[in-house]
Amino acid sequence: MAPLRLRIEGRTFRDTKNREVTLRGINVAGDAKFPTHPNLPSHESDHFYDGDNVSFVGRPFSPDEAHTQFSRLKRWGYTLIRYVFTWEAIEHAGPGKYDEEWVKHTLQILRLAKDYGFYVFMDPHQDVWSRFTGGSGAPMWTVYAAGLNPRAFPATEAAWVHNTYPDPAEYPKMIWATNYTRLACQVIFTMFFAGKAFAPKAIIDGKNIQDYLQDHFVSACSHLALRIKESGDLENDVVIGWESVNEPNRGLVGFQDLSSIPSEQKLQKGPSPTAWQAILLGSGRSCEMDTWEFGGLGPYKSGSTLIDPKGEMAWLPADYDDSRYGWKRDPGWKLGECIWAQHGLWDPSNDTLLKKDYFAKDPESGRKIDYEYFTNKWFMAYYRKHREAITSVYPDSVMFCQPPVMEIPPSLKGTDDDDPNMVFSPHFYDGVTLMMKKWNRYWNVDVFGLLRGRYLSPAFAIKVGETAIRNCFRDQLTAIRREGIEYMGNHPCIFTEIGIPYDMDDKYAYKTGDYSSQSAAMDANHFALEGCGANGYALWVYVAMNNHEWGDLWNGEDLSIFSIDDKPLPLAPNVGSRSQKSASTSTASLDRSSPSYSESRSNNNLPVSPRHLKQTLSTPSLSLQRSATPANIGSNPGYRAAEAYVRPSPIATVGNVLSSGFDLRNCIFTLALDCQNGATEDAPTEVFLPEYHFPRDNLTAEVSSGKWTISVDDADGGTIQRLRWWHDGGKQSLKVQGVKRRLGTSLGQEDEAPGYLEQCRQGGCAVM
Repeated sequence: MAPLRLRIEGRTFRDTKNREVTLRGINVAGDAKFPTHPNLPSHESDHFYDGDNVSFVGRPFSPDEAHTQFSRLKRWGYTLIRYVFTWEAIEHAGPGKYDEEWVKHTLQILRLAKDYGFYVFMDPHQDVWSRFTGGSGAPMWTVYAAGLNPRAFPATEAAWVHNTYPDPAEYPKMIWATNYTRLACQVIFTMFFAGKAFAPKAIIDGKNIQDYLQDHFVSACSHLALRIKESGDLENDVVIGWESVNEPNRGLVGFQDLSSIPSEQKLQKGPSPTAWQAILLGSGRSCEMDTWEFGGLGPYKSGSTLIDPKGEMAWLPADYDDSRYGWKRDPGWKLGECIWAQHGLWDPSNDTLLKKDYFAKDPESGRKIDYEYFTNKWFMAYYRKHREAITSVYPDSVMFCQPPVMEIPPSLKGTDDDDPNMVFSPHFYDGVTLMMKKWNRYWNVDVFGLLRGRYLSPAFAIKVGETAIRNCFRDQLTAIRREGIEYMGNHPCIFTEIGIPYDMDDKYAYKTGDYSSQSAAMDANHFALEGCGANGYALWVYVAMNNHEWGDLWNGEDLSIFSIDDKPLPLAPNVGSRSQKSASTSTASLDRSSPSYSESRSNNNLPVSPRHLKQTLSTPSLSLQRSATPANIGSNPGYRAAEAYVRPSPIATVGNVLSSGFDLRNCIFTLALDCQNGATEDAPTEVFLPEYHFPRDNLTAEVSSGKWTISVDDADGGTIQRLRWWHDGGKQSLKVQGVKRRLGTSLGQEDEAPGYLEQCRQGGCAVM
């Protein structure tokens, strides 16, 4: 049997040459959350409720488009893809009915990813359960299986759904995430993870709803895994692993008092019901509740409002034809009535809450439930089922374990679940910037420290000044990684989501081309990633059809690093005319086949040569696509802060990485290693050096020992610039100085940076 292309050794990834691999990744793609046929971004309402008759074939892009997208991502230095797909894409037509055309399409795209040398892990993605509860993930039939009527969600506010919002352009920013605290999600997640404990009457096809939903979801994932294995050329070679499920949520499990907002619920925005008020609204009762807005220091109460469903219920009516999907619901589970009323939580005859602490204790043990207890008991029960299903197909699969976001990880260290092939895969977002859609250079908050009770007062968690903010991000990521080791054991850590909103400051950058705020925010996040000791990350997100008007085409989010209304980063700064020299003298080349080569630099057609043949024949035009974006936010394309995410990074290093980082402001990359043995001729340390920052005729490099070369390689179907370094054993260091530039500028302004012309005149490359 051939050696695994990537294996885990303790807390590191290793390649077939025993070098440590740093995984620099991207989520592909955000628009995989909604179907292609009909094309239903979240601001479209036509055919929305026809959820059984959809197709996701074409997500994340077509095979013809894949060359363009993959070569672009390769050029930007990405080596890892978190492959986003949804349960709905596989099983939208009904329970057990798999979309084999979508499976075939997925295999095609994965095979093309293999051609470009990517490592891929599969992400069964969900956000607030489903498109029909305001997010993405599960098929529509799962909502009906839970006894809920999605058409009644707008009136009952059981979910805030962008597709059904009266004016999609005015859908409140980031309110979609509050659906976790509204009725539909609270019901379904409770059922999915702990239905047997808290909804024992919810029986369908002889199974409790917990097993019914979990078994179908896990079987759908297993079906896709089996098809990947049967393809014969994807298992382990490109698909290295599977994630458990995106951002799991406890629902109501552990709520101590249904009549109050839990103290640990940090997100409130818009009308904010208690769980009890959500239950009443779902049964058609009117409720007056607090309204909230999100400020720089978190949510604050802004007033109150009366929500009146006028008798409409979020539950399926008693006369609903339950034969639609072929299941048989147990007679003890009555339609037309709240499932929690059927379990004695409240009395619909007088609207009295009878058991406000119904979810507070484990019915089996009587123990008080907190989020940590939920994670260890119910999340882990699901995780084991998922892991067993995948490893029964893929025995060597890397399992990316993602516990509930920002919660204490499960206690696995030293147990049977302490799997050497497991990766801790947390998420992190700068919540202040994400919610406010503004980069505040003056202060931010240590959210993770607050959650872990490290401050006597929230005021002490405020970090003042940009340096303190950057350090705060790094320290939070470091603490998350170390917490994973403490609870889960010695495993690699990959942050599988982290990113920034691009539509900051009322889309100021789209009107001016000035992305300086986005560049600063993106650089701060990467500074944290590089300094926290993690083994890599997957940036959220890449969306090939992002535009300035609708962003990522989903719930008003705009986090894509690419937009059809912006220019890709040029291959290299315009450093003047220089003769082309050989790779051994470290000179720059200008490769017009690059997906990141700006067409503002040249009008020449791509030459046909053996090196370019594949792209010449297979890749569609890379010219700037224009959307229908209004001129006031689409007429000033910029580089979309690409200088902050197209950055140098170790690819494969001999020994162990002690530290690695990129000082964007001064354009300096540093790397420190500890090597038991030196590099060999066929296994040097390799570093990605983007030509934009490091043109080969305009850089200097310092190494502690050995020799190095820089060359532009077109291996794996994508062209990238690599530094290869043959060094001695022991502790080693590398420092590369590139071209300092002004950050975040619009097209045509990049040469205005002080000192830039002086750097260009200096030229030359030296070993020091």
